[in-house]
Amino acid sequence: MGSQHAGFAVAAMVGYLLAVVAANIASVCWPPFVVGGLVVPAGTVFAGASLTARDLVQDRLGARGVVMGIVAGAGLSAVFASPQIAVASVVAFTASEIVDALIYTRVRHRSRLGAVAMSNAGGLVVDSVLFVPLAFGAFTAVPGQLVGKAVATLLTLAALRIASAIACREVTRP
Repeated sequence: MGSQHAGFAVAAMVGYLLAVVAANIASVCWPPFVVGGLVVPAGTVFAGASLTARDLVQDRLGARGVVMGIVAGAGLSAVFASPQIAVASVVAFTASEIVDALIYTRVRHRSRLGAVAMSNAGGLVVDSVLFVPLAFGAFTAVPGQLVGKAVATLLTLAALRIASAIACREVTRP
């Protein structure tokens, strides 16, 4: 593994784990907010970003790296969250990340951005439907969590598109 590839791999894993930790800390420390009548748990955008970061980990470290990241993310969830949030996070996080990985693996050969969008869509539904009732005891925040994670996916897709365009421009410079 070249040093640049190794640097990207480390950055992807660190970004992934930071998103997981930030989602848990936000869910424990900050109250949900209401946007357009939707209740949105505070960790939603971070959790949504973790789905894209997981895809980047897979690109850089493969399936073994993804498994290591999921295990580390589950462990960090247990450390940084209240017991109820930790259990909800570990269950939802593990299930959604597996769904995300399966979809991403099947679609990645066609289009990276398409694979990120499709895998995030599957992962965010699984995560939201499991996490919200386990963490908060009701389904009230599921619609807000779905919308928040969809927004996070759109933001991360835009960031990936911009990064890709910049990288292509750098490669094609004389």
